[in-house]
Amino acid sequence: MKYKDGKPGPQGDRGSRAVPISIMFVVLCGFSFYLGGIFCSERNRFETKIVANDVQSPKDSSVTPLQIKPIKFAECSSDYQDYTPCTDPRRWKKYGLHRLTLMERHCPPISERKECLVPPPNGYKVPIKWPQSRNKCWYRNVPYNWINQQKSNQNWLRKEGDKFLFPGGGTMFPKGVGAYVDLMQDLIPEMTDGTVRTAIDTGCGVASWGGDLLDRGILTVSLAPRDNHEAQVQFALERGIPAILGIISTQRLPFPSNSFDMAHCSRCLIPWTEFGGIYLLEIHRILRPGGFWILSGPPVNYENRWRGWNTTVEEQKSDYEKLQDLLTSMCFKLYNKKDDIAVWQKSSDNSCYNQLANPDAYPPKCDDSLEPDSAWYTPLRPCVVVPSPKLEKSTLTSIAKWPKRLHVTPERISDVYGGSANTFKHDDSKWKVRIKHYKKLLPAIGSDKIRNVMDMNTAYGGFAAAVVDDPLWVMNVVSSYALNTLAVVFDRGLIGTYHDWCEAFSTYPRTYDLLHLDGLFTAESHRCDMKYVLLEMDRILRPNGYAIIRESSYFVDAVASIAKAMRWGCRKEDTEYGIEKEKILICQKKLWYSSNKPSSSSR
Repeated sequence: MKYKDGKPGPQGDRGSRAVPISIMFVVLCGFSFYLGGIFCSERNRFETKIVANDVQSPKDSSVTPLQIKPIKFAECSSDYQDYTPCTDPRRWKKYGLHRLTLMERHCPPISERKECLVPPPNGYKVPIKWPQSRNKCWYRNVPYNWINQQKSNQNWLRKEGDKFLFPGGGTMFPKGVGAYVDLMQDLIPEMTDGTVRTAIDTGCGVASWGGDLLDRGILTVSLAPRDNHEAQVQFALERGIPAILGIISTQRLPFPSNSFDMAHCSRCLIPWTEFGGIYLLEIHRILRPGGFWILSGPPVNYENRWRGWNTTVEEQKSDYEKLQDLLTSMCFKLYNKKDDIAVWQKSSDNSCYNQLANPDAYPPKCDDSLEPDSAWYTPLRPCVVVPSPKLEKSTLTSIAKWPKRLHVTPERISDVYGGSANTFKHDDSKWKVRIKHYKKLLPAIGSDKIRNVMDMNTAYGGFAAAVVDDPLWVMNVVSSYALNTLAVVFDRGLIGTYHDWCEAFSTYPRTYDLLHLDGLFTAESHRCDMKYVLLEMDRILRPNGYAIIRESSYFVDAVASIAKAMRWGCRKEDTEYGIEKEKILICQKKLWYSSNKPSSSSR
């Protein structure tokens, strides 16, 4: 510092100020070091619970597990034996009849969740083994007389003694489903050479169509809503045929776009041309470019059938022309037609969709703000989802044929964050090793004891791919909150659905023989109460069925404790790598019968 006259000021003043500044600097540094030490200590104390598995101590490599209080579950009353929480007819009166929205998913609030074990029907038996189950099941396992009385004349099923028999008939195939599918294959040769691998059957009845296609190498998701009497999906799963509860109403189906190779409706009573064709637009969304839509029943073959439909030939002709115009506007072309079956093919040439640029075109093209694969409680929109032009190798005419398709890296893996050909191949190899280990721990895999399987939080369908040669099928579930990998699963020729495990799954009780999860609680415990997830697993698992629970050591003991309260028997095993940070629980659900009387207030 200088005075106004330019002479330097006294040096003593500078030195006297420098001393306290230096002291202050030292004090501040020391205090910062002290605070940093406290912070690091607290942070490490917190992180120990999270990442202690990654730190191997030569003295003790164990993990302090999650501790829970002892728990006990009561039995639900016997009138909850077919309880489906999110499609419960007891709650239908709260919702509207318009477009049958009451049959969509409406999950109960937390305050109304059941904390009890769903009992089997009196007289329940271990299900008949596959493949015999395709043709018969125990009456006491699905005790519904109404469907037997109403549909026996159509050859859907009939009751004989203590069994239901499934002759393979249907409203539109009185000569049997085999002859019906034979005709279909004549119309669609691609069904015979591995081109068509995945299908969806809307309004599936008792899933005889999907059951027949299994022997022809085609994997079908049979779809039907929950209703008071028919229990179509429950019959399908009891037979060992893939099925899920669902309805095309006001929300998208829980599948990604451009996934199924074929869609089918056999007099499914869906009003395809009503509400601006919005139901048909949803079929268009989930159908792969080049895929087929099959319709049998009104108004197909109206010239010969109209007298039995309580209508006039003029009305049916008008309905058929309206349907044809609507399909043409969505870039479908009539592929083949014979007798009661008509087949349309979705265009694999995107130039067809240029017509949607016309402002007067209906239905219009969906705008870019609408994610094509968003399908969990996503409203239906009256617009056409145009396939991405970059997916040239995902059309039905371009994708590899089955079974080669199973191990070819899907084009859409590039849409997954971190996805690549290398990660796909690594996942494929990893699951081959894991399944080999699982079969040592649970020899029932690959035997007739396990038919219906669910992989509760798959990535690329690796589990399902590794057991593809076993006499079972796998429902691949991708969390609605996880990376969207379900399109990759379908591109491999496998089937699956989106789901949020904070809610109940869209199926009946006692419908799966094996449930598998891989780190589900590690990934979802911050959102979903582990107790309710396990209760849901108990609801959908068959008595004497199995669960393979692969989890971090932090969760395993808590899971085992809850499983014990559900009357499961579990044992803890090492993974194939023998590491401490991850363990496997092999559990089996016990068969028990209800001691409670029917009650509408069971909790």
